[in-house]
Amino acid sequence: MTFVSVILLFSCGLHYVLSGTINHDQVQPFVQPVPVTISEKAAVKYKPQLFIGDRCSSFPAVNAAGDITGGLKGTKDTDDCEKAPLGSQIYGRSAWYQDKWAMMYAWYFPKNFFGGQAKKRHDWANMVLWIDNPAVEAPKILGMSLSQQTLKPPKEIRRHWNYTYEGGSTVSTRVSHAELDKSGWIAATVSWEDGTYHDLIMWEQLTEAAREALNSADFGEAKVPFNENNFETTLGQSWPF
Repeated sequence: MTFVSVILLFSCGLHYVLSGTINHDQVQPFVQPVPVTISEKAAVKYKPQLFIGDRCSSFPAVNAAGDITGGLKGTKDTDDCEKAPLGSQIYGRSAWYQDKWAMMYAWYFPKNFFGGQAKKRHDWANMVLWIDNPAVEAPKILGMSLSQQTLKPPKEIRRHWNYTYEGGSTVSTRVSHAELDKSGWIAATVSWEDGTYHDLIMWEQLTEAAREALNSADFGEAKVPFNENNFETTLGQSWPF
């Protein structure tokens, strides 16, 4: 192999690696598809609002081509992350787990906060909503689990209760990503303020390239809670019963 061919191969490989990561504000979110299956309809029905207060907005983490966000350096508070210019995204994945239907919703943030200040690149937050059966006419919400740093939800915010969902009423799930947990890191909590609905894309609705990217991407300590590596583990840690 000649010196020139080695240089060419190296350049092609470098381009391949770099093309997989793009600026945080250039990731095109997925448009929410029309739900078709029972699980998709249930996920849309219970899709939570997200309240962020004066924190970073949620951003899409991956596009249809499998390009992953590069996030933002953990400095300068909310600079460059107050609003996602192409739109935000909420990710979802559902499954039966110990005879209950688990619906995981997740958001990506380009910065992580500690003590009210930006400290690290990348953050994932998630909520697991537990219902009895997505196929019945009026499913019952049995519990909710909210994440803290980085993957494991603390026991004090694993909740279980039993009531009937009332479509079109004030009964709705609202999540805040504005408060700090006991250790000082920003965490997901129940919100008493209205938030924003973002386009939901379920795991099976993502392109194959996007799923592969989320399975292999390195977000540091901020693990993707719904990918093949972490989904079952996250459900087990979120079990509130």
